[in-house]
Amino acid sequence: MIKRKKLKELKAQLHNKEITLLAGARQAGKTTLLRLLEDELKQSGQKTVFFNLDIEADNIHFKSQEGLLNKIRLETGEGGFVFIDEIQRKESAGLFLKGLYDQNLPYKFIVSGSGSLELKEKIHESLAGRKRLIQLSTVSFDEFVNFRTNYRYEDKLDDFFRIENEKTALLLDEYLNFGGYPQVILADRLEAKIQVINEIYQSYLEKDIRFLLSIKKTEALTDLFRLISSQTGSLINVSELASTLRISAATVNNYLWYFQKTYIIKKLAPFHTNIRKEITKAPIFHFSDLGLKNFGVGDFGNISGNRSGHLFENFIFNILIEKLQYSASVVNFWRTKDRAEVDFIVKSGRRITPIEVKYRRLSKPEVTRSLHSFIAAYQPATALVINLDYKNEKRIGRTKVCFLPFYELIVSDLNL
Repeated sequence: MIKRKKLKELKAQLHNKEITLLAGARQAGKTTLLRLLEDELKQSGQKTVFFNLDIEADNIHFKSQEGLLNKIRLETGEGGFVFIDEIQRKESAGLFLKGLYDQNLPYKFIVSGSGSLELKEKIHESLAGRKRLIQLSTVSFDEFVNFRTNYRYEDKLDDFFRIENEKTALLLDEYLNFGGYPQVILADRLEAKIQVINEIYQSYLEKDIRFLLSIKKTEALTDLFRLISSQTGSLINVSELASTLRISAATVNNYLWYFQKTYIIKKLAPFHTNIRKEITKAPIFHFSDLGLKNFGVGDFGNISGNRSGHLFENFIFNILIEKLQYSASVVNFWRTKDRAEVDFIVKSGRRITPIEVKYRRLSKPEVTRSLHSFIAAYQPATALVINLDYKNEKRIGRTKVCFLPFYELIVSDLNL
């Protein structure tokens, strides 16, 4: 069993009146998490009932709100915890849940579903003020390391990273290659891992996205997925993609939008003091899961050496997004016409922090020309250079440049 940090977050919401909505990509572990929570509630003597709308016998109870309530009362009496998995299978799910919530019932609803438009848009609109959203990604690196080390260092992971440099490097290499889908991690052979990730890939493109877009042929969609996989960390030119795929730019933008809404990729916009320019310039896309990205480009389990650079950048991006998910901070990147570039800019109100990512073992505090250029232009209080295992500081004018091993982003509460 892989322990997930979101379980604690789910527990913290159990006594809130609002519907708890657990959203995330297919096969990220939502059902397992709900089942674990239900088991704990049962063991503590609580009344529970679990519905999975992928199961026909459960689906029949969702023809009407009254029919569902009759089943809930039969199983739990006049109070308890109601779990509903794969809610996106229910037509007009948002309105259905809204009607239940507005009856002020003595039940706590914990609902999950994959990222579809019904879940991401209509449910959000219908349940405004009636829900608490928790987004579940695939297994994070610290969850992966804890699992791989049998939870021996769960409360002292920072010490493990600092002392066990070689083991940390091997675990990082495995994670960069295979990503964090739970069933991929649990598969013990390369062939089994490939089989699992292929099933996730095919199910996503051939079932989820095909259903959402109501298209019969997915060749262009699949080709776009592969192109984006091969261009992680690079500027995305929609017109060029459209020309390559022989489809319209509007279709490319539509497909990219669906990829984002289903938790597969995340858009990174450019940093600029002029917001209009920031919106109109070319973005970068990073993948929510590195294994799926690698599979899309044909490199699953076969990444090493210099080719790990963009993966490591994507990896750091995911850590930043997780760290900042409940803050008002915004993550961008910075590039200029004279080709100066900084991987990430974290903007928190008026405070900006440039972050440069180096997939290297540094031996001295090296600052690139690009980071020098950003510091000269914006004079931030702090700049970060994230690398494999080097820690140090140096000053450039008013700016403190901190060189940090990547794992300090995970185990430290950085004030960005």
